[in-house]
Amino acid sequence: MNEKELIEACKNNDVRAQKLLYETFARKMMSVCLRYADNREMAEDFLQDGFIKVFSSIRSYSYEGSFEGWMRRIFVNTALEALRKNDLLRNGVELNALEPQQEADYSAVEKISADELMELIAQLPPGFRTVFNMFAIEGYSHREIAETLNINESTSRSQYTRAKRLLQKWIKELK
Repeated sequence: MNEKELIEACKNNDVRAQKLLYETFARKMMSVCLRYADNREMAEDFLQDGFIKVFSSIRSYSYEGSFEGWMRRIFVNTALEALRKNDLLRNGVELNALEPQQEADYSAVEKISADELMELIAQLPPGFRTVFNMFAIEGYSHREIAETLNINESTSRSQYTRAKRLLQKWIKELK
């Protein structure tokens, strides 16, 4: 069954097709959920809620753009909704806790693995992590982030900058 046939079967509420869609995309979407969650349990909740939304809104998919991209956006929005609902985006780090940095040390980043970097990103406070993921990984602009999170564009920029500084500090401490 190709992707279009799978989508059409899901639009017709075919349970086998829904299972296949889940099995095909669950791993990729879980990695998206993990980037926004504080822990695996929260990510699993995001994953479950995201698939419920995918199956309930799949009829609106119009084959414009990639299906995986359409799904990814649903999962990101599901995670963001949950974080906003639980007010987890307000948690941050005191400005004094971040040492001012003269210049970025990119050589430190080159010395750690992608998995180590993802683990550090997961440790960021929720607000920093969310903005960092949306901007650096998902490719949202600061304007889009501001609109999505209902914050100022300058807040998005400062959260991103602070997230980078904190990551740089932790990377230096690792090496």
